[in-house]
Amino acid sequence: MDGKISTIIGKDTTITGTIDVKGPLRIDGKIKGKVNCEETVTIGVEGNIEAEVNCRNASISGKVSGNIIATEKVELQAKAEITGDLKTKSLVIEQGALFCGSCNMKENVTVSNSYAGAAEKVRKDKPEAAK
Repeated sequence: MDGKISTIIGKDTTITGTIDVKGPLRIDGKIKGKVNCEETVTIGVEGNIEAEVNCRNASISGKVSGNIIATEKVELQAKAEITGDLKTKSLVIEQGALFCGSCNMKENVTVSNSYAGAAEKVRKDKPEAAK
């Protein structure tokens, strides 16, 4: 990535719905809905997201309530507050970040939308005890 951000959602902006972005995206405002980005999503300290986020990389300093699926990497900065499940190849969590959810770093496994669904998957995947 060359460091250029193609789309910026400012701190005084609120968006409801689905956002589709091809280049890097920075969010300092509020979003409710869904975010699809082919590159890196950066959520600033003032960013507040109630959405599912699908991207290549995510760098989070603000608040996210929703699942994040990043095909490469998720970075939770020191001020990040995440409530939701993560699916990614690589995860970095700085000291001070808050993360409430589950993380799946295996390939070809979907993120569960609920704790009950995740528990059911664990029960199904658990081998039977020998009798």
